[in-house]
Amino acid sequence: MKEKAKLMDDKAIVRAITRISYEIIEKNKGIEDVVLVGIKTRGVPLADRIGEKIKSIEEKEINIGKVDITLYRDDLSKADTDPVLNGTDIDFDINNKKVVLIDDVLYTGRTVRAAMDAVMDVGRPKSIQLAVLVDRGHRELPIRADYVGKNVPTSNEEIISVNFNEVDGQDYVSINEK
Repeated sequence: MKEKAKLMDDKAIVRAITRISYEIIEKNKGIEDVVLVGIKTRGVPLADRIGEKIKSIEEKEINIGKVDITLYRDDLSKADTDPVLNGTDIDFDINNKKVVLIDDVLYTGRTVRAAMDAVMDVGRPKSIQLAVLVDRGHRELPIRADYVGKNVPTSNEEIISVNFNEVDGQDYVSINEK
């Protein structure tokens, strides 16, 4: 993969997280009955960061969970006889809650559909909202994000790479050629 350009540095990521956090609070008129669920892998540190920002604004803890969509993927082929499971960790009640699913990049919508299926197996939320750091277009399913850090028009030959300190050792978003 060849990097074409850096789209966001660490400061731009912080600004996007701050904006998304305020938008979540505003749309839900506070954080009563709101929970965050990060989609593994990079949705998890993003959910943690949004949760910390919301806590600093509202001065109140918000439940944060993690969802592993491995077994819910529609492209899990027979070749993947031993998929690696990272485990779903939602150790709080989501029934009648406003669940905000969080992921790093929204592309075809298939990951989000799988995450919604996984969440629905845990409980019956009042609503499911979606927050993403980058929306790159090219949807295959009728899914849209409620909260977007940055819209980036791309071609199908490009890849958006999100790097978080917790996973990759540094914070930045880049656009790459396949």
